[in-house]
Amino acid sequence: MLTFPKNFLWGGATAANQCEGAYNEDGKGLDIQDVMPHGLMTPRTERPTEDNMKLVGIDFYHRYKEDIALFAEMGFKVFRLSIAWSRIFPHGDDAEPNEAGLQFYDNVFDECKKYGIEPLVTLSHYETPLYLAEQYDGWINPKLIGFYENYVRTVFTRYKDKVKYWLTFNEINSILHAPFMSGGINTPKEELTQSQLYQAIHHELVASALATKIGHEINPDFQIGCMVLSLPIYPLSPNPNDVIAAMEKDHLNTFFIDVHARGHYPSYSKRYFRENNIEINMTKEEEELLKNTVDFISFSYYMSVCETGDESKRIAGRGNIMGGVPNPTLEASEWGWQIDPQGLRYVLNQFYDRYQKPLFIVENGLGAVDELIDDGNGGKTVNDDYRINYLREHLKQVGEAIDDGVEVMGYTTWGCIDLVSASTAELKKRYGFIYVDRNDDGSGTMERYKKKSFYWYKNVIETNGDSLMDQ
Repeated sequence: MLTFPKNFLWGGATAANQCEGAYNEDGKGLDIQDVMPHGLMTPRTERPTEDNMKLVGIDFYHRYKEDIALFAEMGFKVFRLSIAWSRIFPHGDDAEPNEAGLQFYDNVFDECKKYGIEPLVTLSHYETPLYLAEQYDGWINPKLIGFYENYVRTVFTRYKDKVKYWLTFNEINSILHAPFMSGGINTPKEELTQSQLYQAIHHELVASALATKIGHEINPDFQIGCMVLSLPIYPLSPNPNDVIAAMEKDHLNTFFIDVHARGHYPSYSKRYFRENNIEINMTKEEEELLKNTVDFISFSYYMSVCETGDESKRIAGRGNIMGGVPNPTLEASEWGWQIDPQGLRYVLNQFYDRYQKPLFIVENGLGAVDELIDDGNGGKTVNDDYRINYLREHLKQVGEAIDDGVEVMGYTTWGCIDLVSASTAELKKRYGFIYVDRNDDGSGTMERYKKKSFYWYKNVIETNGDSLMDQ
């Protein structure tokens, strides 16, 4: 038997920059995504261009009531979304917030409340205001701590009675590989020194701890978590060199959780900094701020990778921004992401054994090309059994981890409604239970259609996971 807790938070996840659209409406300023028309691996533009799918997204900004009603029909207990910082402070360093932006999220949260859905809000989800990137070089500049503090004080105060669950930064460790998207760092990646990168990381960690402190002061009932891109790293072989290589690569990611959950830099980071000539400016005040640890740890999970100490065996994994060597025992998705349901159980146990804090899986899903077909009743649907199989096998491993004794708060699938991909800026890479009729060339009606997985997930939630045992 797989037994999920009675208060388990089932739901789905989105990000403002991938679904809202309305990039220049109601006083919103530009953010970094507005100049990334082709995703992560291509050059940015100076200003928004018509081929940027994210400028329109799936028009959640105007259709949020319809979409939240569909989430409610599935039975969502929680809906993860992000606040676009530049909707609240158009430049990021403005003295006063934009009331129209604040009111929009009031409306969204009220709509969630109408259906008994708890919002889970990411404060910064790859959406640094473009002005902060261009004028301050993003999180390299310590001034961003103050700008972020002003922003979080504003939204914490405004929504203190509407939102309980908060995340400070999305996949904060992704800054190691995507400094512009993750940290708003305008300096070209090839020119960025390791000291500059880790100084920016330090500023984010301090800002995250400060947000946690402020949030608990404004409303002691707030539950505030960190969010990392989880990536189980297996040795490619039993060779001790591979085992050590896997450990060292794993440290690059667990470093971020160690600071968030333990309140100080881990001991192994000292050696890494010394051997890589990394120098970080850190004040005593900042050291004290870091002691404001998170209430829970949240993470995304899509794949695992291997690591080796043998350079001759090192090959790049297609589609994996975090590096690593592909596991020869696993199959991969259409975008080259290796599929490893048991890796989710592994990382849940790893994190809980290490930190003894509640865990929240806030992203997991399968990006695939879907075919919209007639459903036989005058409507349209997608027979996405491949997505059902993927999610079912991962959820079974969540159940196994709970039986292992891991405290898991909830599970929100990524892209519960089709949205624009962060890494490729495509809409054909679909994750949702709900098909959105929009294509990569901008054509489509924007109509929403329920996929087969919509009804499958509804049944999973209705039975609190019991239906997984029948499949």
